[in-house]
Amino acid sequence: MPHLPDVVLWSVPAFILLTALELVSYRLHPDDRSEGYEAKDAATSIGMGLGSLLFDALWKIPIVAIYTAVYELTPLRVPVLWWTLPLMLLAQDFFYYWSHRGHHVVRVLWACHVVHHSSRKFNLTTALRQPWTSLTVWPFYVPMIALGVHPAAVAFCSSVNLVYQFWVHTERVGTLPRPVEYVLNTASHHRVHHASQGGYLDRNFGGILIVWDRMFGSFVPEGERPVYGLTKNIDTYNPLRVATHEYAAIARDVRAARTWRERAGRVFRGPGWQPPSVSPPRGEAPAAPAAATSGRAA
Repeated sequence: MPHLPDVVLWSVPAFILLTALELVSYRLHPDDRSEGYEAKDAATSIGMGLGSLLFDALWKIPIVAIYTAVYELTPLRVPVLWWTLPLMLLAQDFFYYWSHRGHHVVRVLWACHVVHHSSRKFNLTTALRQPWTSLTVWPFYVPMIALGVHPAAVAFCSSVNLVYQFWVHTERVGTLPRPVEYVLNTASHHRVHHASQGGYLDRNFGGILIVWDRMFGSFVPEGERPVYGLTKNIDTYNPLRVATHEYAAIARDVRAARTWRERAGRVFRGPGWQPPSVSPPRGEAPAAPAAATSGRAA
């Protein structure tokens, strides 16, 4: 197959430049309605991003082995051509939607993804706050490999998706023209995704396209100002704790569980799930079904 460029590597200068411009814009034109920047938070986000590069390199070893095995077993082959590449990007974005949605409604998957939602700020450094346990993502793309898409092409499409989503992590971009907002994931849509209000929880999972959310009932437009972070914030800048706090919470809940059914629920049900015999904490409503809300439990 033809050589595909390292999209993330080539985008690093743009990441740095846009982040600097956003930071300067807050200094020159502060906005009380925006979260802006906080030094420790931004440093944590950047540290999580650098750590994710290291751990992703380790996770690639078993993932590439599995993808290669599936690719060699399937008789199908999709060539990388000018007209097949857009179709691959479309397919990858579709499977990204379901991966992203799954990482909100299954607690052990949420333990990976919660890292990205742990900041109470929303700026371009938030896009860099990536998990260190992304080994949970690979199963969602096996169908593409089984259909004959080369693993390197899947990696390229995933990189394009990741780079696209960098710019949507900002409050400095308002609402774009209606046709753009209808089709693409935008900063307005992604602000909703990072909000912790009940009406905004578990909405707008799209990567590049927002049409998947419109098709599958998970779209909510931006209305009231989002409050970012988790419904139960962790209040730490320690990268190791940011990366692992939900796994530790799962372990505590599993140890305290009284039955094997409850143990399974603590791992595989939604993050806000409680067994029927357990009443929710005072002042909180009963947990909704996992398909409806993750609860953002930390």
